[in-house]
Amino acid sequence: MGTHMTPTLSNGIAAKQGIAIVSEAVCEAVVGRADAFSAIENVFAAMASGDAYNFPVVREAIGHANALYGFKSGFDRAGMALGLKSGGYWPDNTSRGLTNHQSTVMLFDPDTGQAKAIVGGNYLTAVRTAASSAVSIAHLARPDAKVLGMVGAGHQSTFQLRAAVEQRQFERVIAWNPHPEYLPKLEAVCNELGLPFEAVDRQQLGAQADVIITITSAFEPLLMRDWIKPGTHIACMGTDTKGKQEVDPELLAAATVFTDEVAQSISIGEAQHAVAESKLTAEQITPIGQVINAAHPGRTSDDEITLFDGTGVGLQDLAVASTAAKLAIEKDQASWIQL
Repeated sequence: MGTHMTPTLSNGIAAKQGIAIVSEAVCEAVVGRADAFSAIENVFAAMASGDAYNFPVVREAIGHANALYGFKSGFDRAGMALGLKSGGYWPDNTSRGLTNHQSTVMLFDPDTGQAKAIVGGNYLTAVRTAASSAVSIAHLARPDAKVLGMVGAGHQSTFQLRAAVEQRQFERVIAWNPHPEYLPKLEAVCNELGLPFEAVDRQQLGAQADVIITITSAFEPLLMRDWIKPGTHIACMGTDTKGKQEVDPELLAAATVFTDEVAQSISIGEAQHAVAESKLTAEQITPIGQVINAAHPGRTSDDEITLFDGTGVGLQDLAVASTAAKLAIEKDQASWIQL
């Protein structure tokens, strides 16, 4: 046998010479919720075992169009994913008929450094964020959880809802949003899934929900500690910037706290406020990958409040983009260019 090796993508899929282009439409066509869940669960496990690490994040206000722009990157040795997500937030895009969040993922071959794929990142950002909260529900929520509470009804909320309801036998969904006119989006998904839906106030939501997902851009606590009943699992998915906040710091002090990456959790995640107020320490926060790897028991009682601080890391984007490239090439839906 010869020693010539076929060029491969970082996840081992044989590729044509050149760079694979995977469009937003192809990402939506080939990457389902189960694919995203598996990719995110695997990368969290790799992070916790030291097989994957994120590089420092670059995030800047560019001084034009009120935009925030940056890069998230890293290397997953277990999944052989190397690359970066480039993009940010353009607040005026809605008026142009575009999504405010814009991103693109570039993947490189870890063996050679060659560019291997350019992958649309907008759909994948939403589906990987939803997969993160779903992974936390799968590993931390009580098995008998029946009521799902949604705080937030923006673009990502329907992705969150669809991913969450696949993790437990939920019997109904309750929701609150600062702009109630957006709640019918969530109700429509519930109608499609055959789940009863009710709009409630925040205190009612805390009193009734067994699992709560917060997915807002708030800069103040929307849920207070005293509203949350014993045994609740909360996935805080909106806080990813210094100053943002969705829940009462006392709630983190009372909960067993898990996260995607501790360094981000205490600096830009939901835990930043509890840590700043000395109600929580970095040592009290557990990477969820340790639960996935069975190095931490996760929930230890039915009355325990568990909280997942989903800050969003570059490795999540690389994981789902690698999956998208792999599936697009397998299904012959990728385009190819030469540099």
